[in-house]
Parts: sequence; C-alpha cells; structure tokens
Amino acid sequence: MDFGVFGEFAVLLVCAAVAGALLTLLKQPVLVAYIIVGVLVGPSALGLVTLHSEVELLAQVGVAILLFIVGLKLDLDHVRHIGPVALATGLGQITFTVVIGFGLTMALGRPVVEALYIAVALTFSSTIIIVKLLSDKRELDSLHGRIAVGFLIVQDLAVIVAMMFVSALRGEGDAAQSTADAIVAIAARVAVAAVGLVVLIRFVMPRVVGVMARSPELLLVFAVAWGTGLAALGEQFGFSKEAGAFMAGFSLASTPFRDAITARLTGLRDFLLLFFFIDLGARMNVASLGNELVPGLVLSVFVLVGNPLIVMGIMGFMGYRKRTGFLAGLTVAQISEFSIVFIAMGISLGHVGDRALGLVTLVGLVTIAGSTYMILFSSSLYERLAPWLGRFERAIPFREVEVDATVVGHATAPEVVVVGLGGCGEGLVRSLAGAGCRVLGVDSDPEVVRRLVGEAFEVRFGDATDADFVEGLPLARALWVVSCLPDHDTAAGLVGALRSAGYGGEIAALVRHRDSVAALEARGVVVIDPVIETTARAVSLVSAPRAKLSSP
Repeated sequence: MDFGVFGEFAVLLVCAAVAGALLTLLKQPVLVAYIIVGVLVGPSALGLVTLHSEVELLAQVGVAILLFIVGLKLDLDHVRHIGPVALATGLGQITFTVVIGFGLTMALGRPVVEALYIAVALTFSSTIIIVKLLSDKRELDSLHGRIAVGFLIVQDLAVIVAMMFVSALRGEGDAAQSTADAIVAIAARVAVAAVGLVVLIRFVMPRVVGVMARSPELLLVFAVAWGTGLAALGEQFGFSKEAGAFMAGFSLASTPFRDAITARLTGLRDFLLLFFFIDLGARMNVASLGNELVPGLVLSVFVLVGNPLIVMGIMGFMGYRKRTGFLAGLTVAQISEFSIVFIAMGISLGHVGDRALGLVTLVGLVTIAGSTYMILFSSSLYERLAPWLGRFERAIPFREVEVDATVVGHATAPEVVVVGLGGCGEGLVRSLAGAGCRVLGVDSDPEVVRRLVGEAFEVRFGDATDADFVEGLPLARALWVVSCLPDHDTAAGLVGALRSAGYGGEIAALVRHRDSVAALEARGVVVIDPVIETTARAVSLVSAPRAKLSSP
C-alpha cells in the first residue's frame, strides 16, 4: 500500500506511540520499542516504510542535537576535575576489551583480521542510549554519571580515530607509509580544531549567545543551527558529524546560557531520537542473525559482564568506591551503533565479510536490551551484589573523597539559589556573597546575567518556571531557593518546578502583595516582605543553618 510521504511518517509515529505505550506498561524502556518498530516496518520484515533517506536525515539531526547537549554539560570546570579520570578509564577499558575480546573471538574460530575488527567493535558503548537513560534517571550530574559521560566521550573520539585510520588505509601501497600519513593528518586536524575551539570559547561565543538570548525563539534556532552547522563542518574536516556537534556544545558550555539552551532542546532531542532508533532497527539484517546465535551469546555475556568488571577494576585501582565503579561500569555493558558502522566500513574495504556484521548486530541487540534493564534497576542490582564487590574497592577510596570535596567546594554546588535578579534579587546575591555564602543567581534577562558574570558572580540564564531548566540546576546541596520574582503566578510556577525536580530544601519568596502570602505559605514557602523586612532577614535566614551542609 502506498501511503505517500506524509502517510509513511504518520505510520511511523503511530507505530512508535503504540509500541512505546505497550512497553511502558511492561516497565520497559521506550527506546527498545522504537528499535522493534524499526525492525518491523523495515525491509527485513513488513517493509511498510520506504522513506529511508528521510528517516536517516532526521536521525542524524537527532544524534547531532544529542551530542550537542552532551557537549553543553561538559564545561571547563567539569573537564578539569573529571577529564583525567575519564581519559584513564576510557583508554584502559578500550585496551583491556580489545585484548580480551580479540582472544575470545579467535577462540571462536574467526580469522585474525575479522577477530581484530570485532574486538574493536566490542569496545564502543552507545553514548546516545546511555545519556538518554542517565538523563531519564536524573543521574547525569551524579559522580558516576559525569565520569561515565566522560569516558563515553573518550570512546566516541576513539571510534572516530579508528574510522579515520581505517579510511586512510583504503588505498594501496606501503601500509606503514599509509599509517604514518594518517597519523600526521589526524594530528594536524586535532590541533586546528583545538585552537579554533579555544578561540570560540574565550572570545566569540559568550558575546554571540548574549545577543541571541534576547529572544527565546531565536536562541532555540541559533542552538540548532550552531550544533548542526559545526556537525557538518566537522564531517568536512575529516572528523565526524558527532564530533562536530559535541564541539559545538562544548564551545557554549562555559556560558551562563547553557542551561536555558539545554531546556529548550530537550523535547526536540527526544522527538528526533525516535527516528534514530527506528533507523537503527530498520538497518538490522534479521535473516543473518540465526547463524551467529552461539558466538553472539558468548560475546554478549562478555560485554554485559566483562566490560563492567574491567571498568570497576580500573576505577577501584584509581581510588573510587565500589558503588561508583559499579554504576559507571554498567554504562559500558552494551555495544554502540558505531560498532555496526565500523564493521560495515570494514566490509566496504574488503577487510571482513558479512558474517562479522551479523554477529555484531546480534550482540548489539542483546546487549542494548540487557544493559538497559541493568541501568534502570542499577540500585537494586547493586544492593544484591554489593557483598561480592569489595575486591573492587581500596581500603581508603581516596580519589572519591577528593572529588566529593572538590564538588562541594566548587561554585556549581551552591548553598543558596536566588531566582530573579531585579533590585532585591541582585542585592540579596551581593549580600549573601559578602556573608560568605556560595550563591547562584538565576535570571531571564541576558543583560543582567552578562553584567553579573562580568563581576565574577555565579549566574545562569534561563526561565525559572521551565521544569526542564530547573531540573538542570545544581540543587542537590542547596539549603535554600529564594524567589525574588515579581508576581505570584511566576513564583508559584517556580515552586511547582522545584517540587517536580525533587528539590527537598527550603523555599523562600520575597512577596510584595499580601494576597499572595496565604497561597505560598500553604505550599510550605517562607514569605518575606521586602518592603517591611528588607533583605536583611533573608540574608540572616538563609545563611544561618550552614551546619546542614555537613550532614549526609
């Protein structure tokens, strides 16, 4: 039946909605439903959809936006504190997985070159899936979440380098010379990209984003344009669209507008990633999977169990607690869509055959489904396994204690969050900072944000009634959130967003109209009259219970 272009998109969305609803009722992740939909409507099954190029385009845009958001979350301070750990863990996991995976694949009777390709493919975990799962669980800003995202980015960069090397060996001639040329070309591109990124971060993007932020709609269009534009530019320079999109987000991560951009892109990301998972399912060759059942299950067990153990061993040696190592290790218990792409590239170059693609595809299906449940139920899984995980922890987990102290002492872990930086709000921020409090200001006026950031205050730009924006604020250790918003409806919206985000601290509001007092007090808000009591009471109120910070 010919549905037409619009009709086929409608069929995809209806199938995705129905399948997602069914799997949600079964407490299964919707992304697995989307992959199943892709298999069913693709050429391997019913063949209902023929718009492969259109779906692929939307999938690529979705991936670019996701990696753009990942880059937004990795500001320079996070990189400084977590970067070395992520690099060591990522490279260590890649090395051990390649060595062990190569030996295991050789034992399964595969040729040397094919075994090497498969072993490399087993090292890559899906940043897209893991970031989505951690985001849904609100664990992206946790210690294990930051470390996991860090070494997943190392994996993404590693697969990009691996693909570049494989592509460089496409031609004939001296292999050693081809490899040397590839190393020189990659080093030159990385150097140029690093210099360009530094210039953008320090001198260009803060001013550009400040202008774009004057209009919320323009900020959204700019973010999508910047992310996809740098993604396309990255591909032109021989990296990849994913690397370019990540660098686009990273270039904005140190600006005070990153949380507002993230909040506006979240819904668009979720919608476009639907097409990524459908496209991934549609590309799977189901007919070739049966022949690889036994080796596929063997390698799947290695990925599901062996990869987390490798990460736990590395992180335990580096001084992390067993719980952090366990939760971070679960994020590498599956292979990536890049793994399939990498094997497909080897087939196009004549290095491996179709059997390798069928095997890696099967491993991908099993491990993506299995690891999803492992991550979703990670806490209960850890409680069951904790008695046997002591060998993965040093007697004194010095690194984690050190990182905890760094995070607590850093400006991104405020004691007080002041929302609304008008006259009273700005005065409160200055008074609290003068009293020695770690204070974070939030406002939707880019000019106010730019001015206070220039004075070295910690300030973020965004709409405080937007639940996605509020969820991204560093509220875990905040004792107070103080609303200095001008009207009751906006203050009530902030209170609702804070409760939805799971904030359990105290909330205060500077209220000018007495008719708003009762409604706010009924919701547990401490009301302060800025005319009668001034900001002095607010300062003494929120700066007094400092001892609470030391409690667990």
